[in-house]
Amino acid sequence: MHIMEGYLPVKHAIAWGVVSAPFLAFGVHRLKRKMTADPQAKILLGASGGFCFVLSALKLPSVTGSCSHPTGIGLGTTMFGPWVMTVMGTIVLLFQALLLAHGGITTLGANAFSMAIVGAFVAHGVFRSSLTLRLPFSVAVFLAAALSDMATYITTSVQLALSFPDPVSGFAGALAKFMAVFAVTQIPLALTEGFLTVLVINLLRTNATDAMREAQVLPKGMGA
Repeated sequence: MHIMEGYLPVKHAIAWGVVSAPFLAFGVHRLKRKMTADPQAKILLGASGGFCFVLSALKLPSVTGSCSHPTGIGLGTTMFGPWVMTVMGTIVLLFQALLLAHGGITTLGANAFSMAIVGAFVAHGVFRSSLTLRLPFSVAVFLAAALSDMATYITTSVQLALSFPDPVSGFAGALAKFMAVFAVTQIPLALTEGFLTVLVINLLRTNATDAMREAQVLPKGMGA
């Protein structure tokens, strides 16, 4: 994740920007509607954005010579859904590109697609499916955060393999190589992110129950 500035071929960078744009546009619409209907949600949105910024700004060395990090998308998605986090995640990536040199402007579309779009929708799907299966709330949050993290890196591997296919084995060979680079460190990171997300959302449920209910992000029967 955080494909660096100028790394992708121009056509690929533009294509990912075009693919991501409709998601972001509709996400802005949903975010505005949320803010109008529930002004109290601003505090929790800020907390979700800060959580996402801090976690995804961490750069942890990989044994393969690359770097890896959590994404932080799962927390906000469990409370606000995928469309809002599409916007929040993209804002996080933009600030990181401008202030921390993580990622880049030309690769913002690709990075947003993997983390803010795929990551958010996977987290949402896993979370809702887990609740439908009557899994404990904490288990649903854990699975949403951990699998969202893994989905982000799988998507990034696909993006890189499309841009740089192996001369001999093509896309499949390149995908295997990129997946191998990330898999060594990303599985324990995804598990760690899952546990941390559960810890944070349980703290919010215990100490900010009223705020979560007023913002309509805490399901009925899910108090402290």
